[in-house]
Amino acid sequence: MISFLLKRFFSFLITLFGMTVISFSIIHLAPGGPLSPLTEFNPKISPEYREKLVKMYGLDKPLYIQYWNWLKGIIKLDFGRSFSLDQRPVWDKIKERLPITIFINVISLVLILLIAIPLGVYSAVKAESIFDKAVTVVTFIGYAMPSFWLAIILMMIFGVKLHWLPVSGLHSTIGYEEMTTLQKIWDWTKHLICPLFVATFGGLAGVLRYVRNSMVEVLKADFILFARAKGLPEKVVIYKHALRNALLPLITILGLSLPGLIGGSVIFESIFGIPGVGQLMWQAVMARDYPVIMANLFLISLLTLLGNFLADLGYALADPRIRLNHKK
Repeated sequence: MISFLLKRFFSFLITLFGMTVISFSIIHLAPGGPLSPLTEFNPKISPEYREKLVKMYGLDKPLYIQYWNWLKGIIKLDFGRSFSLDQRPVWDKIKERLPITIFINVISLVLILLIAIPLGVYSAVKAESIFDKAVTVVTFIGYAMPSFWLAIILMMIFGVKLHWLPVSGLHSTIGYEEMTTLQKIWDWTKHLICPLFVATFGGLAGVLRYVRNSMVEVLKADFILFARAKGLPEKVVIYKHALRNALLPLITILGLSLPGLIGGSVIFESIFGIPGVGQLMWQAVMARDYPVIMANLFLISLLTLLGNFLADLGYALADPRIRLNHKK
């Protein structure tokens, strides 16, 4: 088990290094430069001052030196300073938005699991029934529907037409401070209904389909037939024997859901005006704020690899065959 984890850990470090190299190289291939929004559209910026800015941010150095300086900062947990006008430390800008993004995505993930697992199990048990076909249709709709389109439709119906829900922000801008605690909670709830629905609907389709298909395959296995032949109650067969084995593929999905805590919120945070890390990433891309872009890409890459590592660990703990095969 120790050698298995060490092998996965070294693979983790090498892959993370490669991803940072590729990401750093790609963002520097974009036409223009990071200082273009500050200098090219401001007639008061002189060429001399522009050169001063280039030297101050180290952009006059070769790309490999810029990457080495950035990497040394990452080792010290220093993501540098933003290229925006405030020039704040990048980590300060991220950590003040990170709780909002994690809060929304964790609630979304919990809702997905609470809805997808029971529906997937029941759909597998009632395979080829009207209910199963209806779930399949909803799943395909969830796969096919773009999240930005769904967000705009929700805004038009519930915000613009019916005036039931607000269309942007986390809370009301007028009168929020005078609200009671319960009123503030309800105000937050109204603002989060649409973003949570958008974040949940697309993920729900994938997880539900995984659970349903995995459960159908497990129910055909010989050990399920044997359990039924022993006269075990159907609920015991389904929820104790079948579901336990059917949820093994879900370990991978849960591991890969970690990067979605940051990267998956770009669309709905930008559309609904939620001040989270996803919106910060979008603003940084539009402004060519390289330090903020690289910090976000690094965090997403780190979470992606960490999710894979945890998924491998979960599989090794859940399935002894993986550990035995590795020893051989």
